[in-house]
Amino acid sequence: MEPRPTETFEHMVRIGWGDCDPAKIAYTGRLPWFALEAINAWWEDKLGGDGWFQMELDRNVGTPFVRLEMDFAFPVTPRHRLICHVWPVKLGETSITFRVDGLQDGKLCFSTRTVSVFIVADQFKKQSPPEDIRRAVEAHIPAGDAG
Repeated sequence: MEPRPTETFEHMVRIGWGDCDPAKIAYTGRLPWFALEAINAWWEDKLGGDGWFQMELDRNVGTPFVRLEMDFAFPVTPRHRLICHVWPVKLGETSITFRVDGLQDGKLCFSTRTVSVFIVADQFKKQSPPEDIRRAVEAHIPAGDAG
């Protein structure tokens, strides 16, 4: 995966005992959950409170996922806060690609790359992102990655 830019949105996750398996590390299935929580926090931050719930219900804009890639590098535990670095890496005509790097105690634990498609939510029909969303996303794609 491409290197992390110097400026990213950061979302902190507190890992609890209930997130862990008998080996005392986070369940594998929880890691995509943490990444998606971080992407939702990015949307809320960049759109002024419009996370997925508000986008879907108030704006009739959905973004269902069509791809999720995840590389694992180091176990996630309750010992340290999980810091998720989030940024969009690509905005297409009807899709958006996000990257999330999850770090604990300065160590990269996982990297994800997700692709979502913009839809008219109540019709489940593909659409281009609304102009204000397009502007918000493009402002945060690292130089050279906008394609």
